[in-house]
Amino acid sequence: MSQYDYDLFTIGGGSGGVRAARFAGQAGARVGLAEKGDLGGTCVNVGCIPKKLMSYSAHFHEDFADAAGYGWTLHSEPTFDWPALIANKDREITHLNGIYQRLLDGANVSLHRGFATVEDAHTVSVEGKRFTARHILVATGGHPDKPQIPGRELGITSDDFFHLKGLPKRAVVLGGGYIAVELASILNGLGSDVTLVYRRERLLRNMDADLGIHLADEMAKKGIRLVFDASIAAIEAPHAGEDSVKQVRLTNGETVAAECVLFATGRTPNTRGLGLEQAGVVLKENGAVVVNENFESNVPSILAVGDVIDRVALTPVALAEAMVVVARLFGKGERVMSYQNIPTAVFSHPNVGTVGLTEEQARKAHGEVKIFKTDFKPLKNTLSRNTERTFMKLVVDAQTDKVLGVHMVGGDAGEVIQGFAVALQCGATKAQFDATIGIHPTSAEEFVTMRTPVA
Repeated sequence: MSQYDYDLFTIGGGSGGVRAARFAGQAGARVGLAEKGDLGGTCVNVGCIPKKLMSYSAHFHEDFADAAGYGWTLHSEPTFDWPALIANKDREITHLNGIYQRLLDGANVSLHRGFATVEDAHTVSVEGKRFTARHILVATGGHPDKPQIPGRELGITSDDFFHLKGLPKRAVVLGGGYIAVELASILNGLGSDVTLVYRRERLLRNMDADLGIHLADEMAKKGIRLVFDASIAAIEAPHAGEDSVKQVRLTNGETVAAECVLFATGRTPNTRGLGLEQAGVVLKENGAVVVNENFESNVPSILAVGDVIDRVALTPVALAEAMVVVARLFGKGERVMSYQNIPTAVFSHPNVGTVGLTEEQARKAHGEVKIFKTDFKPLKNTLSRNTERTFMKLVVDAQTDKVLGVHMVGGDAGEVIQGFAVALQCGATKAQFDATIGIHPTSAEEFVTMRTPVA
């Protein structure tokens, strides 16, 4: 009989935790999982899924306008019902929570409801109940930050956004990363007057520079006011008789009135109160668990995956990391984790999709590169007179002809880039791109028809 209650005890019921628990259980391991909140973690409850659903909703006002150019007439002005959207979104999230529960049940995973703490290398406590495990996996994710400014309590984070009681008339969004541009786009698309404030000079600073520049132009055309090289100095509470209107003072001296102030300024790993330090686990300054290539902490029986290790905060990455852990602990160790050529999308309006190296990264790593770009009005926007333009870019190694990066701003960018991510993973060259027959007429075909590099 085993000296432990479980072979694996996972703390956290998000994407990485559920994936590890589920596949470990299917491999015959005895698995326990602790989760104090809803199953699915950030992605399902206050991240990817509700964000994408609300992004779809925010696109409809443009679709209604575009329809006129294609012969459609709306006999009454479309109206939007925020409570209906939130209720329908919540119903879908509840449905997904149930799916996660059934997946765990099907893999014979024991679910323990409550906050878990690590007592030592092989012991976990959940609401006063102690369990022992051969391996402990920390998959507790992260949470959004609020900047240390006067009046910060008057602002909300992305977690709060998905539970707003109503659509704000005016909103100030602080940040320039993917969460900021996505939520600003949703608010703008649904009818809010949006000001986006960012302390740097361009959006999406960790992506190829051209993406952030093009996206800013398109967001501005849609009516979002962009304020660069500035931040929020303070938020003042509503004055008497102004209901919920806050005064947002910026560092450039400007003051903006808004009902909603949304912080999208970063996230912090969820390790506070877990007892990891007492168990001897080394953490980074921001609380992230330090792990090796096998996702082991310095205490080998305690592992960690996902946002809590602060490597690449993407759901598919957490899933892949979890599968590496399961394969090593309960399989043949056949999986390895690569952080090269990870594709990602930003569901701003318009969408952004990217995979591979930025131009700057490619020049540093490979020296001479060739750059191919195109900027055009997609066919769909010709009859509608929609002014949105699509941008595409290829970064190519001049010596080997290998495609190093594929970048796009435009409709369904994520859908398009997913396919090209396979090509990069296979080491495709520009010559192979050129030899590929395009699908006409599509925007995606531009990636295989660009022939002349820019100067």
